[in-house]
Amino acid sequence: MSKGKRYTQEFKVEAVKQITERGYSVSEVSERLGICTKTLYHWRSQLSQTPKPKLSSDDQLKIAKLESELKRVTEERDIPKKGRKVLCQQSRVKYCFIRDHRNEFSVISMCRVMKLNRSGFYAWLNKPQSDRTIEDNRLLKLIKEFYIASGGTYGSPWIHQDLREAGEKCSVNRVAKIMRQHNLKAQIGYKRRYIKGGKPSRVADNLLARQFNPSAPNQSWVSDITYIRTNEGFLYLATVMDLFSRRIVGWSMDKNMDKQLVIKALLMAVYQRQPKSEVMVHSDQGSQYGSADYLAFMKEHNLVPSMSRRGNCHDNAVAESFFATIKKRIVRKKIYTTRNDAKAEIFNFIEMFYNPKKRHSHTGGISPAKFEEDYFSELKSV
Repeated sequence: MSKGKRYTQEFKVEAVKQITERGYSVSEVSERLGICTKTLYHWRSQLSQTPKPKLSSDDQLKIAKLESELKRVTEERDIPKKGRKVLCQQSRVKYCFIRDHRNEFSVISMCRVMKLNRSGFYAWLNKPQSDRTIEDNRLLKLIKEFYIASGGTYGSPWIHQDLREAGEKCSVNRVAKIMRQHNLKAQIGYKRRYIKGGKPSRVADNLLARQFNPSAPNQSWVSDITYIRTNEGFLYLATVMDLFSRRIVGWSMDKNMDKQLVIKALLMAVYQRQPKSEVMVHSDQGSQYGSADYLAFMKEHNLVPSMSRRGNCHDNAVAESFFATIKKRIVRKKIYTTRNDAKAEIFNFIEMFYNPKKRHSHTGGISPAKFEEDYFSELKSV
């Protein structure tokens, strides 16, 4: 290279581009262009320090606006990706998401994407739970108490009645909503096969004829037998119910399903009720109810037998319904360790819950004991 050789600015720029943009090394460019490496380094240093052209205030505003728009669009693209699980949820769930991601996205963008008001979000920050939610949580505790007390058999109508008696003012729809949100469901009954016909009994006629609503106590009783599984074997339960109030007036439990089982249940009913006149006792056509000892006991205590048609459970539907309640309430999918364990729980259900507390639609939503108490109170007042 001749001493004092001059190069244009354009030449210098293109020479430096060979290094910065095309990827050639300084030594390669120096050899090809016949320029000293020190000169190339000097040119690259000069061009890198070339001041950028100053932008006008209008251009600066436009760039700032474009950058802000780019940031907004980027946030609106990324927010749904992160918050896809809460987009269709309630407002308070969305508020939780906004609170947890304030350091990542702007509150304005998140509220815009989720179609919320910022004022609502900041109000929620100061008071995360609304007055209604606080009240629902208070009601939930009471609802759970009544639900557990019923053994999970009560739905929203009966729970609502319990709340009203406890002095609470709320609608049955609100109770249903709270129970639905917390998966509190009433247990449903068992499906039964419908039987149309049935042969009449040879022991006694069907005097009851499905007249399940007598006008006074001690007119019509119904009796039936069921079994409970235990690790010691079956425990058999016989009950006697007064159809007037649906109260269990007699019961007996034993490991044997014989005539003594039903006689003991009927004996308890006679001792407890002391009927002054003739009482009709309806049952199925089980051999226990057709035994000579059972019929003799009936005759001695002024009781008249009545029997369902053979194979027709609907003729004794009320007694069957009570056993369905027991199976829903305490023995469903359960096997007791001993018969004594089963006896204790069944006694607790009948005497501590069913008679004094269990609500019935037949009695207008009150318990059998309360229904009879009101009946006798009215008689006294007349």
